[in-house]
Amino acid sequence: MEGDPGFSGILPREMLAPGLAGQIGLSQAEYSRRSGRSKRVISHFCNDTRVMLPEDLYTASKLLGCKMEDLYEWIEH
Repeated sequence: MEGDPGFSGILPREMLAPGLAGQIGLSQAEYSRRSGRSKRVISHFCNDTRVMLPEDLYTASKLLGCKMEDLYEWIEH
């Protein structure tokens, strides 16, 4: 929170969705089709070159049957 000297933010460290998708047999291409996002964007998500927006996290959580916070390993700064 801004102004709180004990809190400097929480950032995603590693995206866990590719492993979750693999566990249920969902390929990047199928995930792309079901989510409505391009294959290129899904590839960026899976390779940690782009952070998911809140709406992407929500969609992924519904497709993968998990909570939004389960999609990344989070670290506090």
